[in-house]
Amino acid sequence: MATFEIFMPALSSTMTEGKIVEWLKQPGDRVERGESVLVVESDKADMDVESFEAGFLGAVLLPAGSTAPVGETIGLVVETEAELENLRANGTATPSPTATPTATAPPAAVPPPTPAPEVNVEPKPEVAAVGANRVIASPRARKLAQQLGVKLEGLQGSGPHGRLVAADVEKAAGQVPSIAPAAAAVVPLPAVVVAAPGETKPFSTLQQAVNRNMMASLATPSFRVGYTITTTKLDAFYKQVKPKGVTMTALLAKAVALTLVRHPQLNAAYSDAGTSFPTAINVAVAVAMEGGGLLTPVLAQADRVDLYSLSRNWADLVARARTKQLKPEEYSSGTFTLSNLGMFGVDRFDAILPPGTGAILAVGASRPVVVANSDGSIAVKAQMQVNITADHRVIYGADAAAFLKDLALLIENDPESLAL
Repeated sequence: MATFEIFMPALSSTMTEGKIVEWLKQPGDRVERGESVLVVESDKADMDVESFEAGFLGAVLLPAGSTAPVGETIGLVVETEAELENLRANGTATPSPTATPTATAPPAAVPPPTPAPEVNVEPKPEVAAVGANRVIASPRARKLAQQLGVKLEGLQGSGPHGRLVAADVEKAAGQVPSIAPAAAAVVPLPAVVVAAPGETKPFSTLQQAVNRNMMASLATPSFRVGYTITTTKLDAFYKQVKPKGVTMTALLAKAVALTLVRHPQLNAAYSDAGTSFPTAINVAVAVAMEGGGLLTPVLAQADRVDLYSLSRNWADLVARARTKQLKPEEYSSGTFTLSNLGMFGVDRFDAILPPGTGAILAVGASRPVVVANSDGSIAVKAQMQVNITADHRVIYGADAAAFLKDLALLIENDPESLAL
């Protein structure tokens, strides 16, 4: 006989607290080894938390909607029904998973458990399978399946990586899906709720993580270098490959990655031991999220992946970022960051250096500009302004200038090579 504690897990290296999105089990429900118990929102994604012990969910100490620091006890699992009845008899708090959250209130007192090894819970992305019998489904799909009496086993999922979504359950129940299955993975998040005048709107978990990163950036001695790049040939090439599914983001990421091959110093980062040179070129691209905050999905090994695959990877990353299904390594492994506000018509801006990286490139819009040629003639050319922000502890002005010069030469003279 034993009682195990369920702790708020650390789902990423930067996570200090998590928010309970949903309890997938009710107090008294049977819990199998490797079965999902609850869904936790970290700073960047929603993750299933699975139990490594079998038994019964004895107590839910914090309801859905509550926030708790990493390591805090949020629930209990017991081995036997007798222990479950003992918990109930002792009045252990078992709030409803849909109760109003009270994040500032401490958990109710729990009788001392029988000494035993602590239960280990391991964060798993909702799209990750654990064994052949694991059903990959969103929390909403699971709840809807219970309500409609639909068995998830054997259903074909239309979400990313075959994940079952609510539309799949509705279709299996003979109902008209509220969201078309093909679009379920890329449906935008609900519109931002605008606060009333005089109201203070709390930061979301994602916004809090961004705030911490920005404060950490203040400790980095950084500098900025700007460059003007003519995009006439790049724009023409983009028109050729756009019908094939290539995005401008993929084009820019590919150009940056190939230039980084020649300038590894720009791909490096500061560490206490010295300059750290990564083994891969992983270009992170800043993406604004509905509701506030941003994510930086990572195009891994962008210098080695072909342009068309890179575009497909980017579409998949953005779709899963919107539904908070990215794995930690898909948003935290960037070695160089790209931020593009050109789509909003921004001419020039400076980006804040993300912690743990050496440089970030801010890209403005490409616009027709009257310029003077070397022979004194006047011409109209499409040009964009780029600014690089770099960590001066590992990158110097000459390094950044040389990188921008080679990037400009690639974009201006040979953009077709990006597809090779």
